[in-house]
Amino acid sequence: DILVAETNSPPRPKDGIVQRVMNYLMDKAGAGVPSANRITLLRDTDKDGRADTKTAFLTGLNSPYGMALIGDTLYVANTDALMAFPYKEGDTRISAAGRKIIDLPAQSPNQHWTRSMVASPDGLLYIGVGSNSNIGENGLERERNRAVVFEVNPRNGYKRVFASGLRNPVGLAFEPKSGALWGVVNERDMLGADLVPDYLTRIEFGAFYGWPYSYWGQNVDPRVRPQKPDMVRRAIRPDYALGSHVAALGVSFTTDGGFGGGFSEGAFVGEHGSWNRQDLAGYKVVWVPFSNGRPSGEPQDFLTGFIKGDHARGRPVGVTYDPVHKALIVADDVSNTIWRVAPDRR
Repeated sequence: DILVAETNSPPRPKDGIVQRVMNYLMDKAGAGVPSANRITLLRDTDKDGRADTKTAFLTGLNSPYGMALIGDTLYVANTDALMAFPYKEGDTRISAAGRKIIDLPAQSPNQHWTRSMVASPDGLLYIGVGSNSNIGENGLERERNRAVVFEVNPRNGYKRVFASGLRNPVGLAFEPKSGALWGVVNERDMLGADLVPDYLTRIEFGAFYGWPYSYWGQNVDPRVRPQKPDMVRRAIRPDYALGSHVAALGVSFTTDGGFGGGFSEGAFVGEHGSWNRQDLAGYKVVWVPFSNGRPSGEPQDFLTGFIKGDHARGRPVGVTYDPVHKALIVADDVSNTIWRVAPDRR
């Protein structure tokens, strides 16, 4: 079974020149379609690698994005709340009402509305909440509990800020060898085509990664007011640059030897693609090799062909490695397709 979040941004305000410009840019980036607000079940009953059953598994959600299964409970990160639903393997629909665990920040306008989520081996949840602006231009009061990763105990609802200064931590995963939490982060705009690189980094407890005061460690962003040199001194440099404006949205590590060969240890990253560069960047899935729990080489193109001329035929979002069937599952939100990539075993 594969669960797919069919989602988009919540309704956006239309008043004000700044908001109208932001709406235009978001629509250009593919965010102009109303959210379906559901999770769809794809089931491959004859095990030929193609889904032959498609059902609306869970409906009535609010811009859902992150999902995590712990035991017999499915956790769903709506844009404004973490919800819990009873899960029974084999069912094709959840009809029970959800139980709210905690509220999540969703101030209007709710920019960076996705809420990535991953479960740790010991049953804690980690939820990424992006900033509500580019560089805090709407006032930092609006950024309270934003640009952070929360750690949540779903059993009692206790939450704390695990790490901060992450402009938009939109993909989270645990590296299997070290057990460390890693994430892909979308960095700030309007500094030109070649700044700032989106990145893949280990996310450490208590760490501050610079947003909005600095980028890529302690490079000060002079546009931010007020400046805070003390915060810049705290800023940690990320581990691995993916390229400017590639819009990395998903990350998934291989386990159990991956595909073997050059794809045995590392991470797949889904790059949604730039909307603000003349020369397009991203629009592909890349492979980042790891060794002993750390990146060990340059990113390699793994799945391409989503661009024809200057036109995007697809934009990868979520990526999930399936260790049972040795396959990579990729969600593409332009063609609204779920792709499956697997070695030819013939």
